[in-house]
Amino acid sequence: MTHFLEFAGIKHYFGAVKAVDGVSLTVKQGEVFSLLGPSGCGKTTLLRICAGFQHPQEGRVILNGVDITELPPEKRKVNTVFQNYALFPHLDVFENIAFGLRIAKRSAVDVRQEVERMLDLTDMTEHARKRVVELSGGQKQRVAIARALVNRPQVLLLDEPLAALDLKLRQRMLVQLDSLHDEVGITFLYVTHDQGEAMSISDTIAVMNRGKVEQTGSPAEIYEAPRSSFVAAFIGDTNFFDGVVKEIDGDYSLVAIEGLGAVRVFNDKQLKVGGAVHLSLRPEKIHLTVAEPPAESSRNISRGEVEEIIYLGSATKYWVRVGDYRLAVNRVHRRFGLDEKPIRWKDLVWLSWHSDDGYMLERYSEADEELLSLPDTETETEPLAVDGDSHE
Repeated sequence: MTHFLEFAGIKHYFGAVKAVDGVSLTVKQGEVFSLLGPSGCGKTTLLRICAGFQHPQEGRVILNGVDITELPPEKRKVNTVFQNYALFPHLDVFENIAFGLRIAKRSAVDVRQEVERMLDLTDMTEHARKRVVELSGGQKQRVAIARALVNRPQVLLLDEPLAALDLKLRQRMLVQLDSLHDEVGITFLYVTHDQGEAMSISDTIAVMNRGKVEQTGSPAEIYEAPRSSFVAAFIGDTNFFDGVVKEIDGDYSLVAIEGLGAVRVFNDKQLKVGGAVHLSLRPEKIHLTVAEPPAESSRNISRGEVEEIIYLGSATKYWVRVGDYRLAVNRVHRRFGLDEKPIRWKDLVWLSWHSDDGYMLERYSEADEELLSLPDTETETEPLAVDGDSHE
């Protein structure tokens, strides 16, 4: 694969607002590349610049070695799938998909063959002569995708494509989109503020915040090794701690955290004794037990009191008070017996985690904290919870 879509130093302003502030990204041919971030972070603006609907004040867009920054939308080999589908209500499914081909003055035989190919690919053949008003939300989305793909673009731009669908339908459409991408093999540039969507479908994710890219990487890299507190908090739940390096022990540091004592952490930031530490610890990394775990040099152990419990079926989520901290802990039910004595509210419990599971971070700013609206020490997110995204 080669880097064939490039955003080079893109800047775009709406008055005094920096919607996109010096973004440079490269996208490989054939991958699903997601722009992920909260409303107003600039992701939709960047997608509209790629589509040609907006012109950047600075920077260039290069597609397959060709500078397309000055080209009008219809001259670019990109097509867009919008959140609201943008279908023609007076046309049936077949004619909606055929619209672009007819505008391009393709022959009747070509139109029929290409539309039938897309109907088959999106599993919409039996609905070919239905009007748009007769379709479900998922069917409308498949028609919109088929219409965008029928002209064989080099890049398919998807702007919050599943936001209007309910949870179950979004989950099914994610699987179908992934399969469709495997079939057609073109590059998808996917815009979403939903972490679950981005993690599920992407080869690469760029997390955006206030017009800038905070981090780019694979879903696993973004989740397991976030570069900033904003990324750690935005991608799933996490617990944050503040402390000071007390001692260096080879590749590890002993970090003094008020209320938790000395915590052993992998020192990938190469901090010195006395250095301030901002630490992230994912809830699923913490092992929760009633009995005291055996002491091990590679594990941190703390004692706390259960303040809240939520049963989620596949797991139970606990909030445990340890000193000044209220820790979120996820306990997956790999094996669960109804006769097992449950952990209850106000129980004293032991928390333990491996030294490698805490991750040193750059601290987020007050503006980021307000943007994330963090309750206590964790971000509340569901795997596929979607709100409508505002204009960016």
